[in-house]
Amino acid sequence: MTMRAAACLLLLAGFYVVVAALIVGFLALAAGLISWSTASAKFAWMALAAAVGLVVTLWKVSRAQRSEPSGVLVERTQAPELWALIDEVSAAARTAGPREIRLVPDLNAGVSEDTRLLGLLGGTRRLVLGIPLLLALDVAQLRAVIGHELGHYSQGHTRLGAVAYRGRQVVGGAATHVTGFSGWVLRGYARLYFAASAAVSRRQELEADAVAVAVGGRESAQQALLEVEVAAAAWSFYSDRYLAEAWELGVAPTDGGFFGGFAHLMTARQDELDRLRASAPPADRSAWDTHPPTADRIAAMERLESSTVVRDERPATSLLPAFPAAAAAVATEFLDVADRERLPWDDIATRIFAARAQRTADLVFRATARLTGGKEASLADVIDLAEAGRFGELVLALGMDPDAGPDEDGDTPVSSVWAALLRCALVSGDARWVHSWESGGTLVGPDDEPAPVEPLAHLGAEGRLDELRAELVTHGVELRSVAIANVVDVHRAEVVDGISNVKVDDDEWHDLLVLTHGLVLIPAPKSTNDAKKRMRHHLESGSAADLAEWFRFIPFEEVASGTVLKTLPARIALTLHDGTTVTLRTRMDSEELRSGASARLVELARKYSPATV
Repeated sequence: MTMRAAACLLLLAGFYVVVAALIVGFLALAAGLISWSTASAKFAWMALAAAVGLVVTLWKVSRAQRSEPSGVLVERTQAPELWALIDEVSAAARTAGPREIRLVPDLNAGVSEDTRLLGLLGGTRRLVLGIPLLLALDVAQLRAVIGHELGHYSQGHTRLGAVAYRGRQVVGGAATHVTGFSGWVLRGYARLYFAASAAVSRRQELEADAVAVAVGGRESAQQALLEVEVAAAAWSFYSDRYLAEAWELGVAPTDGGFFGGFAHLMTARQDELDRLRASAPPADRSAWDTHPPTADRIAAMERLESSTVVRDERPATSLLPAFPAAAAAVATEFLDVADRERLPWDDIATRIFAARAQRTADLVFRATARLTGGKEASLADVIDLAEAGRFGELVLALGMDPDAGPDEDGDTPVSSVWAALLRCALVSGDARWVHSWESGGTLVGPDDEPAPVEPLAHLGAEGRLDELRAELVTHGVELRSVAIANVVDVHRAEVVDGISNVKVDDDEWHDLLVLTHGLVLIPAPKSTNDAKKRMRHHLESGSAADLAEWFRFIPFEEVASGTVLKTLPARIALTLHDGTTVTLRTRMDSEELRSGASARLVELARKYSPATV
């Protein structure tokens, strides 16, 4: 055990000493106040309540049970070559190898050990390998990664890993949930503990890197680090731009397609991935990072003696003869698709592209509705607005300069707005989206040639609106039917602000959460005690979309105009398209999730003021 690791354990023990001291201090204060005078009994009860609350909170965050191992088991008979590689690397690293290999859905590899007596006694060792990682690496790079992970065994890191992880759970949980003076003390102690444990983790990573170089060779170990960075960027893109959007549309890939799509993406976008590979590795680091920057790790490897290993450039997936079936089994175990329709990626992708086009066009339709004073707007309304000479106002309302010149692609803000509308319009006529893993989506016409989005956008930008109407008719577009989506999509909504104890319509008190898509009003007591804690509890209870479903939700699409009645404390009125008005009034002692939330609420109302829209 290193001195830093020993210091970490002492700090963990010290945390319990600090908690015990706080509890004893509160109890002593309560006893002293009661014996001093009956008039101080109220303060004594407050001290006693603080002690009891601290005990309850610590018990709650300490009672988490060890989770059962998850992932799809890989038996020796299923992947003899993979097991042989692990046995070879284990011998080279002079450590006992894992008893289990499990496949998981993360872009990650890791080791764990069921230890006892604070890590003094070892237990079952496990190696987890992520399916996306196997898709990204070759055999030589995987060998280095496995060498790194088994290096944690040979250096004894896993013996204390469970204790350190448990410590972070307890220290972090208590510091987060305890309020008042105790919370202030514990948060300060938590910062000290996390900084110390992160320093220990960084040292352990460098020690494991040395094992990776020794068993896999310097070049493979360095390339593996870089390739993981590249694969992480690709996986993030795939998750955000494909998986997450499919989920929101109520569809999901098949079990085989879940990871299969990522494999196709990696193959199709090699040029983009090569540009990432050529960029400098990350060099930034904070005191809380548990891993050194990739640049530092690569530099440290340069100073190590490297082994000579024949490079195996086969895909890492070749070590699992039935990899597609194994990947599908991982998807089956970890995916909860509920009642989503299972479709091949080409069908899913075309729906995603159509939804993106609609969302972008909706921004234009909403701005048009605000400018014209209507509840909804269609493409016909946009063209009418342009004929009235107000298209510049529309572009300005969208946050762009209508007089700006063309960009490097030759597009101006005006032509870009028209293009956004036309991509949505043409797909309602004779155009359709075609999916390509290499380039994304392409809108094509009946002849499979690119749809005339740019030529039509230039007609609009040049004010040739009669010609634009005629062209759209020839493409089967009904102008009035191309309009804002009727359903407010809050699946991608996020909470950006929160204000406690807001009086709604001068009647009931609510906690107000400001979402990217609207306002959520949650009934609340008049008292501001623990208001911020109460709002955080709301955020922990469900996603932004859940909160919008459970409580009163006012989508921004329904807001016709806004009025600032008072700035301090904030008081605003929002008039909805159905004619109703909602007034919101904060208090001087209203709590805010983010400082300045009340001022931003005032700015929100001004955004919808007739004088500014």
